[in-house]
Amino acid sequence: MERSTFVYDGDCAFCTRCAEFIDRRIPTDARVVPWQFADLAALGLTEGECEQAVQWVGADGSRAAGPDAIARLLADSGPRWRVAAAGLRFPPVRAAAWPAYRWVARNRHRLPGGTAACALPQEARERLYGPAGRPTPGT
Repeated sequence: MERSTFVYDGDCAFCTRCAEFIDRRIPTDARVVPWQFADLAALGLTEGECEQAVQWVGADGSRAAGPDAIARLLADSGPRWRVAAAGLRFPPVRAAAWPAYRWVARNRHRLPGGTAACALPQEARERLYGPAGRPTPGT
């Protein structure tokens, strides 16, 4: 793999807003891609992993999820973002980051930019909205 990849849930408006923030504000060489449009097999990821948390697959094959993936993305960016990454990796902060991340993941449909679809597992979203996120006929 030539570039690192940061994978997020493209069906979630909150996650997409965060990815847009990354594109606008965080200077990274990593590809930032929704898992629905990523080659998960080539990245060594599963849909289940991607539904649970954001994922990082480094150019060197290293992997991380959730706040650890965010720390890797930040570490791959400019100097001030590397400071934020170091802070996120600091053991007491990291210990608090996981429960906070899980809370956000469970409640992302309630956060600014979130939608009701964010609360549904991928299988249910596809049943209701189809694989491209559009309502299926008769729903």
